[in-house]
Amino acid sequence: MSYQVLARKWRPRDFASLVGQDHVVKALTHALEQRRLHHAYLFTGTRGVGKTTIARILAKSLNCVGPDGQGGITATPCNRCEVCTAIDAGRFVDYIEMDAASNRGVDEMTTLLERAV
Repeated sequence: MSYQVLARKWRPRDFASLVGQDHVVKALTHALEQRRLHHAYLFTGTRGVGKTTIARILAKSLNCVGPDGQGGITATPCNRCEVCTAIDAGRFVDYIEMDAASNRGVDEMTTLLERAV
């Protein structure tokens, strides 16, 4: 049995179960419901405030296909479809997480751009 940090084990999987950051959740939920999304979102803040968690939930909301395969943009991802489980497992090809503390140089950004194209 491998050790897993509690914050990762019990990470919220949708906006409803997210504690704190109410203003961010409200803004993103409203944007998803109205389908008025920006072309990019940048999450900043100190360690442990939920940047990665919110990014994962947003990625699932944008890519969820639903358990019936008929999904679309939604503020409540199903967490059961192949896309949602792949994002949770960190193996979804169109979702890239980067540690900004160790990937802040020109070379790292060039590599990211090459991976994205």
